[in-house]
Amino acid sequence: RASKWFTRGWTLQELLAPRSVEFFSRKGNRIGNKRTLEQQIHEFTGIPATAFREYPLSQFDVDERLSWAKSRQTTRGEDKAYSLFGIFDVQMPLLYGEGEVKAFQRLREAI
Repeated sequence: RASKWFTRGWTLQELLAPRSVEFFSRKGNRIGNKRTLEQQIHEFTGIPATAFREYPLSQFDVDERLSWAKSRQTTRGEDKAYSLFGIFDVQMPLLYGEGEVKAFQRLREAI
C-alpha cells in the first residue's frame, strides 16, 4: 500500500497492459496478482477493478482514463501525458521541454 509504484506515472501502463502483474513484498514474498488484489488496488488508485481484467480500456471514457494519472508523479511534467499514450493507443513524438499543459493539449488532440 505504501509503495511508490502506485504513484509513479509510467507504472500505470505496467499495471493495466499485461494480463497478469505479480506483487511481492520488500522481502520477496508473493502477495498476489492484479486480479486477486484488484479491490485493494482499486482503493489505492481509484481505478475501477474492471480495468484490471481483460476488458478493453476503450470502454472507459477519456476523462475517466485521464483521471487515473491525475495523482501520479513524474520527474517531468510532460511525462504525465506521455505515460498515457498506451492507455489511449496513440503515438506522438516526445517533445521534452514543452511542459505538462502543452503535452496534454497535444494528447487530447491525438485522442
